[in-house]
Formats: sequence, structure tokens, C-alpha cells
Amino acid sequence: MIELIPAIDIINGQCVRLTKGDYDQKTVYGSPLDMALEFERIGYQRLHVVDLDGAKSKHIVNSPVLSQITTETKLTVDFGGGIKTDEDIEVAFNHGASMVTIGSIAVTEPNRFMGWLEKYGAERIILGADVRNGKISINGWKEDSTEDLLPFLQKYIDAGVSKVLCTEISKDGTLAGPAIDLYKKVMEAYPQLHLIASGGVSSIDDIKALDAAGIPAVVFGKAIYEGKINLQELWDWQNA
Repeated sequence: MIELIPAIDIINGQCVRLTKGDYDQKTVYGSPLDMALEFERIGYQRLHVVDLDGAKSKHIVNSPVLSQITTETKLTVDFGGGIKTDEDIEVAFNHGASMVTIGSIAVTEPNRFMGWLEKYGAERIILGADVRNGKISINGWKEDSTEDLLPFLQKYIDAGVSKVLCTEISKDGTLAGPAIDLYKKVMEAYPQLHLIASGGVSSIDDIKALDAAGIPAVVFGKAIYEGKINLQELWDWQNA
């Protein structure tokens, strides 16, 4: 059964969603802690938290919000956005993150990423693979690298990476349905991978389709906040 991971994106301490990563297309949904408490109340155990201020400014900004969530709930939190230095990754773990999602550094500073993988272990490091037109995108999706998705993944799977969060940027925040063909391609190449699909989820049916395609996990956000997914109904389906 697919693992369900609700998402909270943070700007200025508030829960927000962007469309295709565009900071000018922002909707504010209120308190991250209130959302996290609601997820926990229903029964969810995992949470994906993204510091969008951090992604933009290239260092962690919203660590107090992370600390609040990890102190006030028992959710297992993976945290991403702005983790660029040894100090940043320490800040994330010291503020309660169980795992961190690292994207840009894996492209721009592979040796640093490898060092973190060795130091903290594959259980605590999720490789972020944000894809636009087949290329890995970096720095809050503001730049596209020259890295193609599958060779990029191959390099790090060979180094021990076991978890990958893959976002199809053209789908993210659009409620247009997930890039199932892309995820199936990744799973065919690396069947042992714990692939976390992200972007475009608009309904419980989308999640059921990912589950049917054999995708291990899914991150979803905007569909919750726009009322397209009933969290209780989704939880009941998974636990039926």
C-alpha cells in the first residue's frame, strides 16, 4: 500500500502553496502547526515540510516552525528547502527533522552530498529530484541543470541512496494529475527504490492510480488545502 505523506510549504511562517514553484502565484492557508495537528489527529504519521523562504535564500529560514511541529506533534518529519551547508543540515536535525530532503547540493556539490550520506546514513537523507523538461532543476526551481534524471539517480543509488522524492515541476500545484508515466519509468529502472512521487495530485483517484502503478509513496499538498482530497476519507481507504 502506498505511503501517504501530506505536505506543508512555509513562507513567512505560514502554510502556503505555489503553482509550478512560482513565488508570485502563492496562496496562504494559515498555521503550519494547526495543519500538522490535524494530520496527526486523523492518524497520519509522516509529514513533508518545505522551507520555501530557505529554498529562495539558500539557507534555512523557518527552523522555528519546524521545531514547533516536531515538539507539538509526534509526526515523523522530513524537511527540505535551503539546506546548503553542514550548519544547515545540523539545524534541521537539531530542530527535530527525522529526515532531510536534499536536492540542489546533490547537483552543485556532489562531494558534500556524499559526505552527508556517509555521515547521517541513507535512512535520514532523501535525494530530491525536481524535474523540468527531463532535467534536474535547482535552487528553488529557479535554474535548470544539465543533469538528466535517470543518470543522476543512478549515480546516487550506486552511492547508497534508497529514498528519492521526485517532483515533476510542470505538474506541481496545478491539480492536473501526477506524472505517473515518469514515476513508472523510474521504478522500472530502479525497482528497489523508495520513490516518493510529488506534484499534480488532485484527488484520491490520483493516489489510487499511483498505488496501482506500484509507486511506494506520495507527497500531496494543494489538493488538501483546496478541498479536493478529504483526509479522513483517504485515511479510511488506506486503512480499510
